[in-house]
Amino acid sequence: MDFSYTPKVRELQRRVSAFMDEYIYPNEHRYHEEVEAHRAQGNPWQPTRVMEELKEKARAQGLWNLFLPESKYGAGLTNLEYAPLCEIMGRSHIAPEAFNCSAPDTGNMETLVRYGNEAQQREWLQPLLEGKIRSAFAMTEPAVASSDATNIEARVERDGDHYVINARKWWTSGAPDPRCEILIFMGKTDPDNPSRHSQQSMILVPMKTPGVKMERPLTVFGYDHAPHGHGEVSFENVRVPVGNVLLGEGRGFEIAQGRLGPGRIHHCMRLIGLAERALELMCRRALERHAFGRAVADHGVTRERIANARILIDQARFLVLNAAHMMDTAGNKVAKKEIAMIKVAAPSMACQVIDWAIQVHGGAGVSGDFPLAAAYASARTLRFADGPDEVHRNQIGKMELERYLTLPKR
Repeated sequence: MDFSYTPKVRELQRRVSAFMDEYIYPNEHRYHEEVEAHRAQGNPWQPTRVMEELKEKARAQGLWNLFLPESKYGAGLTNLEYAPLCEIMGRSHIAPEAFNCSAPDTGNMETLVRYGNEAQQREWLQPLLEGKIRSAFAMTEPAVASSDATNIEARVERDGDHYVINARKWWTSGAPDPRCEILIFMGKTDPDNPSRHSQQSMILVPMKTPGVKMERPLTVFGYDHAPHGHGEVSFENVRVPVGNVLLGEGRGFEIAQGRLGPGRIHHCMRLIGLAERALELMCRRALERHAFGRAVADHGVTRERIANARILIDQARFLVLNAAHMMDTAGNKVAKKEIAMIKVAAPSMACQVIDWAIQVHGGAGVSGDFPLAAAYASARTLRFADGPDEVHRNQIGKMELERYLTLPKR
């Protein structure tokens, strides 16, 4: 299997890397300073000037909406071609948004492309593609184990030409962001359907609809990730037109499977970039610092960890490329095992590599002076996002066992 990059992809790698060097890395501190200035004024939940400037520059250079395979709205790249570009973006937490390639907007845009009708695309997809608004995905609930999506209790009842929604959601990424104008909401329209996977629907809910309330932003290991963040949102007698349903009633679980596949692999692509940056910081720190009479890099334990980090990163990268290849050639549904495998492997790999990098940095590694503590919090969270490790391992194990129900005994 040939995973070598085409000339087109290599040129895009060069351009994205150059943009990162010229604009992204130098502005990371400015971004943080702007957020903290807003916080000092009492409201960190507002857009930053630096991000809007970066978005304008990236769009002007044609480095915009690089995802969306098989769509007239994207850059014409396959998942396999997008993977190395997404990896580069993953090296900085501010980069994906600058290229309009950040979660949850990418997953929501793919959902609207795949399952939205013309009116829905015109109203919500177009401004998302232009980076004018942001969005959120409201699925997880605090009262139930949402790793089993059939547990979702959100009620969606038909009342004439409207749906009436009553629910409480959390980990609704992007909900605290004032630019968030649309939610993709998952809830039960037919809770008595004998098929547990046909009880749910996905509905477009404008954030400003009466009854939608952003209850509170949630923290991740103490980080609130302002100005985007993650929110707990309540829905009290929220009325939206029946025309806001995506694809049709009872098809929410089907849409979720189609939406989460690309979202999961994008997370993994970015995690590889994050781990690469952690390894780079670890190597530079090990070469610069001395302990017990020699460079930290000359200690055997350090070299062993650097070697293992390189092995783990490259293993994860090849798994990602294989999953991307399967998605491109066989489809997301057929590639579900490969997607599940990388969703388990990449976050665990990143957590381990970042942990080793923190050790090499000593006390500085857990401070805010380096990006490692925040990187670890992000990577660790992704062992839950889009399904916890346990769910994916169970799915992988089930699919592996099914092979032996048909294979002849040897």
